[in-house]
Order: sequence, then structure tokens, then C-alpha cells
Amino acid sequence: MKLTKLLSTAAMALGLATAAMAEDKTKVGFVYVGPVGDGGWTYEHNQGRLAVEKEFGDKVETVYVENVPEGPDAERVMTQMALEGADLIFTTSFGYMDPTLNVAKKFPNVKFEHATGYKTADNVSVYSARFYEGRAVQGTIAGHMTKSNIIGYIGSYPIPEVIRGINSAYIHAKKVNPDVQFKIVWAYTWFDPAKEADAAKVLIEQGADVILQHTDSTAPQAAAQAAGNVYTFGQASDMGEYAPMPRISSIIDNWGPYYVERTKAVMDGTWSTVSTWDGIGKGMVGIGEISDAVPADVKAEALALKDAIASGSYHPFTGPLNKQDGSVWLKEGETADDGTLAGMNFYVEGIEGTIPQ
Repeated sequence: MKLTKLLSTAAMALGLATAAMAEDKTKVGFVYVGPVGDGGWTYEHNQGRLAVEKEFGDKVETVYVENVPEGPDAERVMTQMALEGADLIFTTSFGYMDPTLNVAKKFPNVKFEHATGYKTADNVSVYSARFYEGRAVQGTIAGHMTKSNIIGYIGSYPIPEVIRGINSAYIHAKKVNPDVQFKIVWAYTWFDPAKEADAAKVLIEQGADVILQHTDSTAPQAAAQAAGNVYTFGQASDMGEYAPMPRISSIIDNWGPYYVERTKAVMDGTWSTVSTWDGIGKGMVGIGEISDAVPADVKAEALALKDAIASGSYHPFTGPLNKQDGSVWLKEGETADDGTLAGMNFYVEGIEGTIPQ
């Protein structure tokens, strides 16, 4: 009888201990705009999620939902995550900004982190990377590599993040090749391989022999490979399966250290609202291997630019620079302030076409 009671007590204690351990786990949610296998943007955010699991082991539980459209669906997914006990939720697309704020109001004890946005709250932080720094390196390589002097650019949506990238790439392509022209096609999607491939084909038909993209799939690489003699750059991830031709380098988004840092802050009770905007210097933006298709002197020039940006000795937006209409934006030696960059809604002088409204 005593043994039975003892075993029963031990079992109860073990059950309570297991329940307590489960309760002690920090639950971290991730909302993705594309599939984790997109090879680009969402793939790299998911690598960040895996970095959290690797760092904290059984102290954390991570969950994610992929292919979540921007809008009401996103709000529903975030709400469900919060109801299911998430302590921290990363919402990883610009269009999730208002849904994130709406859900955060309903769950003041849950911490939210919104990628690429600018609206914060007591329990909402924002974070992004200075992708335009990487675009400067890409533009330098592209300006040297084009033979037609036409560089194509696939834009997702005409938001400041994308416009900054176009301007930065153009400025630096123009520096090394005064004859360069940019052709821009707007796909109005973050991830749609068919639309992205069509955009690449249109640019190739217009004479582009180098294509940059701010969309998330590898479809433009595949289209360029099929066309032949067209160079591309990996977006958000290395996309190295298309190297050394057509993919000659890439921008790599490295979210892991940030996700680990912010998860730890929730775990130790030090989380507070922050606005983070890091670049090459802090390692949030990486430059993928520059392939042997790029001449050695061009590669050296691109890496020197990367190092100058990383050290802070050079800013990609340094005057003299004019706006598209010819008005002065930055005088000789002036650099752009973060406020202007964060809200950038204009092309620099030399880019043809208008920004869609």
C-alpha cells in the first residue's frame, strides 16, 4: 500500500515537473509571406528560426506559418499564434505592419517584432537591414558586366525599401559605366515564380543582359539561364545553384543573430521596444561569393567597396546627387540621413520612368 502511494506520488511529481518544464519554454512564432523553400527571403528568415532552436534547444519552442498573404489573413494567423501561447512573434513582411499593431493591442503581454516596417508600440519592435548597401556592390559589378549597357531590375512593390535599392544600384552602376541604362519592371508580388519569370523575360527582350531583383524566388535566374548570356544576382539568399552563370553574386540576409538576441531578451526579461537597421558592418547584410565569371579586377573593386561600407568610411548615398527632376538632393560630400532613406519615394537623376502610385 505504501509502495503504491509512493509510486503514485512520484508519478504526480514527475507529471507536474514535466508540465512546469513545458510552461517554462519560450514559444516563438514566425509569420512568413512566402514558402520556406523559396530559396530567398522566407528561406533566410526560416534559417533564423532554426538558429534560435540551435541556440536554445529545449528551452524554446518555435512555430511558423508560411504563405500568409498580407492583410486580414495575416491578422488571423498572428491572433491564433498569440492565443496558442506564443511569447514572441516575428512578422516578416512589410505588409504585415498594421496587422501586427492590431494584434499587439489585443495581446499586450506578447512581444512582436515586425520586419521592414516603421511603426512601433510598447510591445512592438521593428527591424530591417540596409539592403541598399548590398545593392551598391551589386550595381558596381553590374555596371562592369553589362555589354548592352542595359540593366534590368525586377521590383516587387514601389515602397521605400525597394526604391532605395534601385537608386543605390543605379548610382553605382553609373559610376563605373556612364552609358548604363536601367529598365524596371514591377511584379507587384514578393513571391510568384511565374510573374517573376515573365518579368525577367520582358527585361531580356528589352535588351537587358544583367538582371537584379527585389522579389524572392529563383525564377529570374532560371529564365536568364534559359536565355543564355544574361547575368543575375541572388536575392536575400545565395541562390548558388545558378552559379557561376547566370548568378554572379548575391545579397544574403542574415537574421539569425538578431532572432537569437531578441529571443534571449524575452527569456531573461530585458526585452524592450527598439528600431534596428543594420547593414554590412553588423553582418545583417552579406555579399555572396562573387563568381569567377566576374573579372578579378572587378571583384577586387566590389570587395573594396563592401569593406568601405562596412567600416563606415563610405556611404552609398553620398553627394553630389540630384533627384530625377534635376533638383539638388545631396551636395558634394553630403550623405543621406536615415529619415530620408526610410521614406524614399523618388528616383535619382538618370533613371527613366515614374514610380507607380
